[in-house]
Amino acid sequence: MPKYKIATLPGDGIGVDVMEAAKIISEKLALDAEYIHGDVGWEFWCKEGNPLPDRTLTLLKNTDCCLFGAITSKPKEEAEAELSPHLKEKGLSYRSPIVRLRQELNLRTNLRPCKAYPGNPLNYRDDIDLVVFRENTEDLYSGVEYHPVPKEVRDILDQTHPRMGRFAEVPNEDMAISLRIVTKKACENIIRDAFEYAASQNRKSVTVVEKPNVIRETSGMMVRTAREIAKEYRNVELWETNIDAMCMWLVKNPEDYGVLVTSNMFGDIVSDLCAQLVGGLGFASSGNIGDDYALFEPTHGSAPKYAGQYKVNPTAMLLATKLMLDWLGEKEMAENLEAAIASVIKDGKVRTYDMEGSSTTLEVAQEVANKF
Repeated sequence: MPKYKIATLPGDGIGVDVMEAAKIISEKLALDAEYIHGDVGWEFWCKEGNPLPDRTLTLLKNTDCCLFGAITSKPKEEAEAELSPHLKEKGLSYRSPIVRLRQELNLRTNLRPCKAYPGNPLNYRDDIDLVVFRENTEDLYSGVEYHPVPKEVRDILDQTHPRMGRFAEVPNEDMAISLRIVTKKACENIIRDAFEYAASQNRKSVTVVEKPNVIRETSGMMVRTAREIAKEYRNVELWETNIDAMCMWLVKNPEDYGVLVTSNMFGDIVSDLCAQLVGGLGFASSGNIGDDYALFEPTHGSAPKYAGQYKVNPTAMLLATKLMLDWLGEKEMAENLEAAIASVIKDGKVRTYDMEGSSTTLEVAQEVANKF
């Protein structure tokens, strides 16, 4: 019986291509694991009205962890237009599978390393080694939204919040509301994870990235919680900065920072900025980690125009595989894989188009496998 059961969800577009690249690595590693395919993505939204079928959720709950490729998402009206005819007019609403998975499985911590590997011509500079800790289940991604605004919601807001007065003349159908929900427990979890990581990796600081001078209650809760938890970690400094200033400082002095921690939306934004500093989304991996389960993915999208061309950079997917091995406790395998990836990047002989090369997705994966 295999030691691990790993779900593989290729999804859409280039998710299928990079999952094939990950398979090349998995076979070379000879990890004692059974890999089980799961259905997810746009195809299943169109023909079943559910991009994350119940059978896939059941599959995940019977595996140890998951490797995820990429999925296509479209705005509400476009998603409805692409439903099969028999599903239209049934009130179905598209919901991002990856957001739902994070919430259903309580994958509360999003870990996004952004490291510059020497030899990468796309690096902003070679001394960048950042890790973003992004709260993964709350904030504006909670999905509590209204349009048009129901009368009962509007009445409560009008009665309880003085600033609603400036919207007094706006009809309910001309107003949309998305709630930014942040809980103390989620703040504590993500901030403690960031400090634990910093302490274990000898990182000198944790920077909490928010906007408490304007978003006083939700960002304020994150910052206050960070100050409380920082007292328990005497060898790790707490730095505080606003999200807008953080973007500026990352472009100016990225080497000054090691661990960033923030809420869901800000984390989504700032981690893409960090990814670009080290070559772009082709190098950006992500771990969605809960207490008992984890899902690992590249952070790029499905790029439908490149689907099936095996043109895109698989490095993010290979680094996601490395994160999975770390989480499983297979530290030596993880180190060997990262060393092989770094070696291929440094050699510069096998590169995809984004690195000014002509190699295919699978050729890069095979070259990494040859380095073991």
